[in-house]
Amino acid sequence: MASCDPAAAGSLSEEFAVPAHVEEVRSVMEAFAVQHGAAGRRVVLITSGGTKVPLESRTVRFLDNFSSGRRGASSAEYFLSQGYAVIFLHRQRSLYPYTRLYTGVNLLDCLTLDTVQEGTGLVTVDQTKLPNITEVLKRYQAVKSAGLLLPVEFSTLSEYLHLLKAAAQALSSIGSKAMFYLAAAVSDFYIPASEMPEHKIQSSNGPLQISMKMVPKILKPLVKDWAPTAFVISFKLETDPSILLERARCALDTYKHQAVVANVLDTRHGYVVVVTEDSQTELVLTDEEAQREVEIEDKIVRNLSHAHTQFINQKV
Repeated sequence: MASCDPAAAGSLSEEFAVPAHVEEVRSVMEAFAVQHGAAGRRVVLITSGGTKVPLESRTVRFLDNFSSGRRGASSAEYFLSQGYAVIFLHRQRSLYPYTRLYTGVNLLDCLTLDTVQEGTGLVTVDQTKLPNITEVLKRYQAVKSAGLLLPVEFSTLSEYLHLLKAAAQALSSIGSKAMFYLAAAVSDFYIPASEMPEHKIQSSNGPLQISMKMVPKILKPLVKDWAPTAFVISFKLETDPSILLERARCALDTYKHQAVVANVLDTRHGYVVVVTEDSQTELVLTDEEAQREVEIEDKIVRNLSHAHTQFINQKV
């Protein structure tokens, strides 16, 4: 069988530039984790959205993937409802908890300006165009006022890798109360800075041929070195269902983390398998649940929250 880990690496390559703000963000995440850990609360780091891979130093073109961040954003809401504090490490302009329910809605079409007097006015919301907005707004404001949601943005692959490492270091102080829910769609390939053209690639030069390197597998140092006592979940997406469970178990064997959420592209919104060292649990949305707009992420989060409880109890 082919190697499960063709590009393992123990540390970040020098090819990935360190963002200028990474230490500042690490300090903020650490304070967030310490505060909620001291309050007896668990903290989950959720990664969400895709990663952008530049083709030029002065980037005009880049490689991307289809990820909208739907799974990460919806999961954040369900973890909050389970009592977790959430660090939401998300791709810039990807879906966001609570507002994700209204993606595609033109906000200005939902608002009406009632003129009271010249130069002033009262803005009203057409709630038929923003269904359940009152209840959603209440939940969001409760989370915000309690300081339970810490958003951290990334754009490029390099930013993601360094911010994930910073998050692992920040959460190390709360031990087994920390969970890593790695739902971001991270690129497997990149162009090293030393091989990247500085300026825009000219189409007049003819057809483009690109040679890319494998991205170091950040899961290995995360589990082994950066957050060795945390509860870590990775995701495995395949288009071929026949290899799904094999690839999930291969990941568990290689990285020694706690769980893999395995799913197939075409059925990912209604069916997943949670794979652990000694079990595999199918989570399925029934037709009746789909009609009631139940989301598969609700079932995923409930399953993993229970597993996290068992994990913590084993560490005591």
